[in-house]
Amino acid sequence: MSTRSTALRALLLPGLVALPCLALLLGLGIWQLERLAWKNSLIATVEARVHQPAQPAPEEPDWRGVNYDADEYRHVTVSGRLHHDKEVQVYALIDAGPDGSGGPGYWVLTPLVQPDGAAIIVNRGFVPVDRKAPSTRPDGQVDGPVTITGLLRMPEEEGLFTPENDPAKDSWYTRDPDAIAAAKGILRVAPYIIDADATPNPGGLPVGGLTRVTFPNRHLEYALTWFGLAATLVGVFAAFAWGRLRRAREGEGPAGVTASE
Repeated sequence: MSTRSTALRALLLPGLVALPCLALLLGLGIWQLERLAWKNSLIATVEARVHQPAQPAPEEPDWRGVNYDADEYRHVTVSGRLHHDKEVQVYALIDAGPDGSGGPGYWVLTPLVQPDGAAIIVNRGFVPVDRKAPSTRPDGQVDGPVTITGLLRMPEEEGLFTPENDPAKDSWYTRDPDAIAAAKGILRVAPYIIDADATPNPGGLPVGGLTRVTFPNRHLEYALTWFGLAATLVGVFAAFAWGRLRRAREGEGPAGVTASE
């Protein structure tokens, strides 16, 4: 067997290792491009919806049809009475607090009951940690009919590191209208939440209008990184293979005779 054939056989195992790695890197790059298309579509959709004139929030007969793709971030309005005795506070860590700086605090979620008895959970806004208790912000416990304008939001899903809600202890970490309704004895609740806009509440709290409508978009950067790593892998393997074959050629004499023959 010639030295060149031996060298080619020696490249088989490294090649079998390199090919799956190359496929993985290319797959990750393609996935990031798909995420880029999705993120661009999301940004365009949110931008269009939040600037549309406010429309009446979906009513009870239409609740079954409400979904993320068609309704998330719709600009809506609803009227009714806030039932402050059923308020919950959902832990939050935000970028811009009432004093202009980010930090921990709570979203104040309050059922708004319409004249027909149907309820919609309203995220009235953010309060700092030391104003969690409703007794620390009595002016904001508005009585009587109100009209809330804001953005329709679907229930919040638990993240990998998000603690579970504990209704028994009234500890909340995700905005889940069904769970809140069950804990507070609300029989007819919308399957969505409304994030109130920045219209000031009496006493200044809660602070509304803090819904995040801008999203980080670095997917193109990530895609280029993965494709760059794939190109680097190809280059490294090509240099490795070329070196092996060159040494094999140098070790052979004329007409394929090795230097030792």
